[in-house]
Amino acid sequence: MSEAPEELIKLERSAEEERAKLAGLTGDDYDAQWRRWREASAKVQAAVTAHAEASGASRYELEQAVKKAVRHAQEDPAVE
Repeated sequence: MSEAPEELIKLERSAEEERAKLAGLTGDDYDAQWRRWREASAKVQAAVTAHAEASGASRYELEQAVKKAVRHAQEDPAVE
């Protein structure tokens, strides 16, 4: 499996932090936070795609390495 570059790990960590902020929100607050999470997630996806294309790495393997690096480095921030 590909090793995850640090810049991709930082983007994924940021997206996960935005996702975790959804907990307990409702209505307009939830909708606004959901948009922030989706924007952060879209940045991760675009960066993974660009890195895979530039390096010739498997996009799937790269994405899995990034997710594994983030999720195994910390507990799920949405679970308390």
